[in-house]
Amino acid sequence: MSLIDEDNTPFETSDPSDLDLKLKTSIETLTQILGPISSLSSSSQDPSLTLLHDPNLTQTISNHLKLPNSGAGDNNLCRWLYDTFQSSHPDLQLVVLSFLPIIGGLYLPRAIVRAASLAGFEAILLALYAHETTSRDGQPITVSIPDLSNSSLYHESKAPVKNKAVELNMAIMSPSLEPHGTVRSTKRARIVGVALELYYKKIASMPITSKIEFCKFCLVWADGNGDELGKKASLGDEEGMSTTSNGGEEKSEPKEEKSWRRVPLPWELLQPALRILGHCLMGPNRTKELTDAALAATNSLHVRALQDVDSQAILATGSLLRLGTMATETSPEPDHTEIRDYMNPVISL
Repeated sequence: MSLIDEDNTPFETSDPSDLDLKLKTSIETLTQILGPISSLSSSSQDPSLTLLHDPNLTQTISNHLKLPNSGAGDNNLCRWLYDTFQSSHPDLQLVVLSFLPIIGGLYLPRAIVRAASLAGFEAILLALYAHETTSRDGQPITVSIPDLSNSSLYHESKAPVKNKAVELNMAIMSPSLEPHGTVRSTKRARIVGVALELYYKKIASMPITSKIEFCKFCLVWADGNGDELGKKASLGDEEGMSTTSNGGEEKSEPKEEKSWRRVPLPWELLQPALRILGHCLMGPNRTKELTDAALAATNSLHVRALQDVDSQAILATGSLLRLGTMATETSPEPDHTEIRDYMNPVISL
């Protein structure tokens, strides 16, 4: 399988009538979990697009996922996300994928502490992993690297011309996948990393809020708290949801996590994370909030790589940090009256 940076092709589709039934069933089940969803009834657009892009609905689902026991096997929202992805509805699968930053971001720190059951999160991650395993058909993701020993097209070469075809140098970006029915501690990073690779393939369809959440959790993975964003990411704690009053109207928000541990960052997890951050820094349709969050996350990962004395991670994070900084720098407005002469001083009219 060749490397495709951003795959805009949809998931596999089935009969339209069957898709409509799956969408209706999924919305009804979600309503039973969260209560009435006003945006679905008031919006004139496709319900699947509302599920993906409505900020209020996204925040509600995110708050439920950040509860202290949200990753348990009997959690209704985790079950809905698992069943929704397994429905093979392409738009609904994108909805589930948009919450991967929260699921993966919470799962890895909690898995280290093992304070509560995480079977619900693991079931979703395994579903994403199995989908990617099937789509790759046992093939690794590779990329062609130019062979510097061959003569350049733009320069003359004194070496004799080879009659045989130039051999391709192939680098493996992601090895072939083995099926897994459970998440073992030794395979945890690999399974989450493959899920992030699937997220990256569909990143063009992901809402900006999902990408910002991913940047926040990269901070948590790197240093355990994420203070570089100016405040800790809201992750949930033992006390659950806090209630604040706003104009007589109560609003539930998850509290901040009291203590987190840094997550091990092997290359199989760090590489897809850096590819996602690269899109956030230099991809299209980015906002200042997203760029700032991605820069903070990249810087935090770079500091972590320096602390771990990981040469591969230092090179990758440092290069991405420089590229991201260059992409955000504003060049001065050109002076069209200026005449440049390399042999004499600059002359301005």
